[in-house]
Amino acid sequence: MDGLLAALDWINTQMYSWLLIYLLAGVGIWFTVRTRAMQVRLVGRIVRTVAGSRHAEAGGISPFQAFAIGLASRVGTGNIAGVAIAITLGGPGAVFWMWVIAAIGMATAFIEATLAQVFKVRWHDGTFRGGPAFYIWKGLKSWRWGATFAVALLFTFGIAFEMVQSNTIAETLRTAHGVPTWITAVVLAVLSGAVILGGIKSVARVAEWVAPLMALIYVLLSLVILVMNLDRLGFVFYEIVESAFGLNEAFAGTAGGMVAALLNGVKRGLYSNEAGMGSAPNAASTATTIHPARQGLIQSAGVFVDTMLVCSATAFMILLSDESVYTPGMELEGATLTQAAVAHHLGDWTTLPMTILIFTFAFSTIIGNYAYAEVNLDYLTGEAHERDLALRITVIAAVVVGAFLKIDVVWSLADVSMGVMTLINLVAILLLGKWAFAVLADYEAGKGRSAFIAADSAHLPGVLDTDIWTHDNPTLTRNKA
Repeated sequence: MDGLLAALDWINTQMYSWLLIYLLAGVGIWFTVRTRAMQVRLVGRIVRTVAGSRHAEAGGISPFQAFAIGLASRVGTGNIAGVAIAITLGGPGAVFWMWVIAAIGMATAFIEATLAQVFKVRWHDGTFRGGPAFYIWKGLKSWRWGATFAVALLFTFGIAFEMVQSNTIAETLRTAHGVPTWITAVVLAVLSGAVILGGIKSVARVAEWVAPLMALIYVLLSLVILVMNLDRLGFVFYEIVESAFGLNEAFAGTAGGMVAALLNGVKRGLYSNEAGMGSAPNAASTATTIHPARQGLIQSAGVFVDTMLVCSATAFMILLSDESVYTPGMELEGATLTQAAVAHHLGDWTTLPMTILIFTFAFSTIIGNYAYAEVNLDYLTGEAHERDLALRITVIAAVVVGAFLKIDVVWSLADVSMGVMTLINLVAILLLGKWAFAVLADYEAGKGRSAFIAADSAHLPGVLDTDIWTHDNPTLTRNKA
């Protein structure tokens, strides 16, 4: 087992520290250039689209609900623990590079979410299915590569990551409050089962409220701390920028200077906001909307919320603390460091509220991850209802088992499979990017008001084989400008 873990760690080090970081960053830069920085040009449109996205046709999933499912999976314990680890290993400069990668990642998120909408298919429950497996199949005509992606995602998000989240919850409750692990496992099984057994629609209804609310509470908590430390805010910004370029000698030793700041910041940004990974498009595809680009804009906002707001909230709470809480190269890290920073600013009474936040973040990630897994099982098996039930039971079992396990090997295996699905997705969106660029041009030509009818669009690079984006679709023709 030790040999297997060592081999997996070596593979992950090579894949994540070099190949995927530069590939994901390069793809983000390309899409930013090719869309003429849509995340900047269309920022007003993004805000208005998110604000007006609560409505969906009867029986469908609204664009906002699809956004919330993606947000539920994105915003998890990684925003609390992962950012703290990045700062510990890379210094304050890691935050700067985290911001940079999120800024370009918004364009990548737009492309993959738009493609998920363009190539989505109808489903028996009144919703849609789509995502990388489907756009690889429909757009690149390769069911097998789509299946390879689907299998990798099923293991990563349907089993391994569910174990990791439940393990985090169990460990936090046990160490902070002395709650026995078996009690945590039972509570998680009941709560998760109550949502997951209802399928994607049930997940959407819960995520629509839980994910945005918890993110808002966490950001407001950080704003209180920022207001309490306004006199030091300018210094912290300066420290972040200075450390990002290796100009602060205090962070050049243990923290590793510019290289450590760059690698840790980029890695945390990429794998927190999931842009390019191919996970969030599975949620984006389920929405009922009149134009694929609308959901692309909405999903790009998820990257902003995850990194620019939630991850930044963690970073500032830590960096505004004194040396009794954070110093470069210190051993205290992860969620423990974040909890210590909040307690330093607001008092020990915050231990319980922070535990509740960590619990809720992790729980929302569990149900968001399940939604991704269901979409990809549906790709592999079609409309086999009993297999969806088998997946739901498997996910609940993974949540229970994960609370008790030491999951180093499971986590390492998940990292490998996540790397595989990311590589497949990046190749796919680069090859299919022309469709997303064309859809964006169609959207801008109609000033965001017209429905997308594939046969009427002069921008598409070819004929789109679809029974959704047609004149026969009442959702589109009823809303067409």
